[in-house]
Amino acid sequence: MEKRILTILVDNTSGVLSRVAGLFSRRGYNIDSITAGVTADQRYSRMTVVCEGDDQMLQQITKQLAKQEDVRDVKVLEQDDSVARELMLVKVAVKPEQRQGAVSVADIFRAKVVDVSKDSLIMEMTGGQNKLQAFVELMADYEILELARTGITGLSRGSDDVRYL
Repeated sequence: MEKRILTILVDNTSGVLSRVAGLFSRRGYNIDSITAGVTADQRYSRMTVVCEGDDQMLQQITKQLAKQEDVRDVKVLEQDDSVARELMLVKVAVKPEQRQGAVSVADIFRAKVVDVSKDSLIMEMTGGQNKLQAFVELMADYEILELARTGITGLSRGSDDVRYL
């Protein structure tokens, strides 16, 4: 099984997200993460879908996505030719004497403390999935109260392959 990151340019119309997700579910394919947002041109949105499967299944889903009426373009983001990131918020319980230790770990990972209360910290971090997972593992020394991840978003490198905003 391999993981594939697809970036999909779609018309910015209602129901597009549902139709794209429905294509996966009708065929029994799982979506690991999905993000969507408008591009610089308000007529289009970009979706980033992370899915896992064998090569034949991934090729099939890529071709089927390209055939959808609302889909303008589908790209596979190759690891060496793209930049992919994820945002994560982590709320950890900290006693006053633990606060500096938690902040030190956050500093090492370039996480930013975005909220402080008397018994917890909320930290924001962006990066690749491996970096985020390593941070979560180190924060396990503290009590993780809540964790939210956005899912991966990404762009291909360079300007040679640019076909949309």
